[in-house]
Amino acid sequence: MSKRLKFFIKHLVISLVVAILLLGLVFLFWYPAPLAKSVGVTTIILMLFIVDITIGPLLGLLVYKEHKKSLKFDLAIIILVQISALLYGVFTLEQGRPAWIVYNVDRFELVRKNEILEEHIDKAKSKFNHVPLLKPQYAMIENQKDPQKRQADLFTEVLGGVSLSQMPDRYIEFDQNILLKGNYIKNLDSLYNYNEKSTVEKIFNSTPTASGYVPLKANQTDMTVLLDKHGQPLKIVDLRPWN
Repeated sequence: MSKRLKFFIKHLVISLVVAILLLGLVFLFWYPAPLAKSVGVTTIILMLFIVDITIGPLLGLLVYKEHKKSLKFDLAIIILVQISALLYGVFTLEQGRPAWIVYNVDRFELVRKNEILEEHIDKAKSKFNHVPLLKPQYAMIENQKDPQKRQADLFTEVLGGVSLSQMPDRYIEFDQNILLKGNYIKNLDSLYNYNEKSTVEKIFNSTPTASGYVPLKANQTDMTVLLDKHGQPLKIVDLRPWN
């Protein structure tokens, strides 16, 4: 086997191993299923890694000439560009990853890291004044009791185009009793109205302790949060919660 081909295979294998490790980080922690689909980045993630895995080794194969004086320099540039592109892609994914799943009035809202309003972070409670390190965490919006303040919140969301779920200083610990007392948990059977029967039944069979659900509003595709009989979130599933 020629040195050129050996270098290509070695470069490809190393690129593949690094990509698999990073994909594990992305899909197991930053974008746990089905959240990658909910924010519409699944295709982008896969394309990013496929391009980065293949382009670097292919360019190396193309320029590799055993006695070329600038060979080491050329290969170093290719590897540097490949690493830089990969790091930039990973950084972009990290900035846009789901950070909080926030219950607001009658639904959960998925908040990405780059959607959090920074001016509200310093005023937040200690648990919420930083972004979760890996997986997104649950929180809840503290509703105003004063009618005037509630009206101000409504104007902020409707006219200002900003959701309260983007403001960490309004976060409180998730309390399932609020959902139970407010009768905000929806009946599982209504999911049949918005999804294929076989798909719903398959998910129900895999989550037998589910007792109800609450919609999850997301950037690209809305999902469903299944809850147990105590109102605790069990899992997020790829089912439409409404039309």
